[in-house]
Amino acid sequence: MSDDDGSGRGAGAGPGRGGRGSGRGGGRGSGTGGGRPSSPGGPSRGGAGRGGAGRGDARGGDDARGGADRGPSARGPRRDGAPGSSAGGRPDRPGSGGSGSGGPRAGGPRSGGSTTGGPTTGGPRASGPRASGPRSAGPRSGAPGSDGDGGGHGEQPRSGPDRQRWSTQKPSQRSRGGGPAREVAFDVLVAVREEDAYANLVLPSLLRRHRLDAREASLATELAYGTLRGRGFYDAVLAACTDRSLEQVDPPLLDALRMGVHQILATRVPPHAAVSQTVGLVRTRVGPGPGGFANAVLRRVAQRDRDAWAAEVVPDAESDAAEHLAVLHSHPGWIVRALREALVAHGRDVGELEALLSADNAAPEVVLAARPGLSTPDELVEAARAAVLRSTAGAWSPQAVRLEEGDPGALPAVRDGRARVQDEGSQLAALALAAAPLEGRDERWLDLCAGPGGKAAMLSAVGAGRGASLVAVEASEHRARLVEQALARGPAVEVRTGDGRSVGEDEPGAYDRVLVDAPCTGLGALRRRPEARWRRQPSDLAGLGPLQRDLLASALAAVRVGGVVAYVTCSPHPAETVAVVRDALRRGGVELLDAPAAVDAAAGAPVPGTAPAAGAGAGRTAQLWPHAHGTDAMFVALLRRTA
Repeated sequence: MSDDDGSGRGAGAGPGRGGRGSGRGGGRGSGTGGGRPSSPGGPSRGGAGRGGAGRGDARGGDDARGGADRGPSARGPRRDGAPGSSAGGRPDRPGSGGSGSGGPRAGGPRSGGSTTGGPTTGGPRASGPRASGPRSAGPRSGAPGSDGDGGGHGEQPRSGPDRQRWSTQKPSQRSRGGGPAREVAFDVLVAVREEDAYANLVLPSLLRRHRLDAREASLATELAYGTLRGRGFYDAVLAACTDRSLEQVDPPLLDALRMGVHQILATRVPPHAAVSQTVGLVRTRVGPGPGGFANAVLRRVAQRDRDAWAAEVVPDAESDAAEHLAVLHSHPGWIVRALREALVAHGRDVGELEALLSADNAAPEVVLAARPGLSTPDELVEAARAAVLRSTAGAWSPQAVRLEEGDPGALPAVRDGRARVQDEGSQLAALALAAAPLEGRDERWLDLCAGPGGKAAMLSAVGAGRGASLVAVEASEHRARLVEQALARGPAVEVRTGDGRSVGEDEPGAYDRVLVDAPCTGLGALRRRPEARWRRQPSDLAGLGPLQRDLLASALAAVRVGGVVAYVTCSPHPAETVAVVRDALRRGGVELLDAPAAVDAAAGAPVPGTAPAAGAGAGRTAQLWPHAHGTDAMFVALLRRTA
């Protein structure tokens, strides 16, 4: 991912990169300005900056969005000498004094010298006065009264209450830790990285262990999930703020930096608080030396808002459209291309790609599923009202209730297993199998890949109402236990631990309806499993293909003639969806049923946009989309065995 949009470094005295206003003299100029932070405990790289003609106002400012004393003008352009800001250079690294330096080591007295102008933040940087008014102290670079060659600015005061509070705090006065919410979010990030954990599994246990209140739990959730979703963009920003390769930054420190960037650029946490709390977290969890490095990097990040950083670090769309979208929307480039291919395969407009990527980065709503015969949506709505929680009916599934706030565990039906948290797309996939037309016996149902148990819980409840029983098979012992927990309340279900690929051979023609919720890349559930986008590799598509085909073949052998198999994935990629189905159809003895019609029947009303466009080659399969339906991108194909 490129972080170069052509903007130059501030020439001469100023630390950081040059702004885009006019006023810098042409050519290169050398100086002693503190550049990007290079390493914990190491000096900044000063010297030459690309101050090309027409560039000016090096981004800096000793108090740029950092520290505890930022005033109400936090997110707007500041005036030199205004309270809460500084006309001096930013201390990118301690120890680089002198003309235009970033300032001495934190905690010691600062030295004087020529300094750059204050930070540029927010909107476009144009020549002349800022949008918020002319600077109140000190000429801008290139303006009348300045050096005019990009080499320096007038003398500015190096004192004042704000500056003293930045520079004279003793270590004992500095923030200790980042608070319980940040501690929990940091632990989630570390577990995801070190243990290949899933955030949605590790976060709830940490919230319980730390006993966070609702407000702190909400913050911890946003910080953990938001940091994981935005990692690609945040890494591009961090790469622009330090001379070190991110591969050289200690992983725990990088986790904390990403979380700090997320707070600064994507939340309503005041930037000064985001910097201070993240630095405190680094000092307690990583070390005091890295704390100084984190302070310098994050204060530099805080000099701009997200749009301004995007203008700098996102590659040009005309030169590389995929990488442009990859960095801007924080997806690996191969996933951007894979999702584009998925849209094409289903006959959708490729212009939807950006909306699809944006939907992946939106926090999904909490959706509850009332298990038929055990609970009802009305019961869930009433329970939510009693718990003073806002809720609405689901958009598509007749069993769904969308919880707009609060803990689902506050509802009795969820606590005792009569209802579950389950995406509406997942609900519709299970209900579509139950709604598929079937002639003859309808008594034995099979979930061939049952873990962690959500679809099995729905199918068992629906089947029980029709006199059908369910067998749930899961290869992993751990996931099989999750299935047992999901099914602890309700109809009796036989849960087996075993390889689903052998069921067709062991029990040929034994079942009437079979669900194959096949293992896949999960590209359709990235909003719920944000770490998956960074964990998956292009090779996974080819590696999962044989398993998916074997499981579908086993299901078609296990179902009786005339029985129905639902092939389901939470990925829209054609290599995992229509290609697998086509191979099954080519082998013969199978016909494709109308899956969009079954989805409509399951929903009790038309669900627009699930059918592929005519001529797309996807047959009568159904595909849900996050940006179109507000669900995970569930794929459903219904196949009837004919021989």
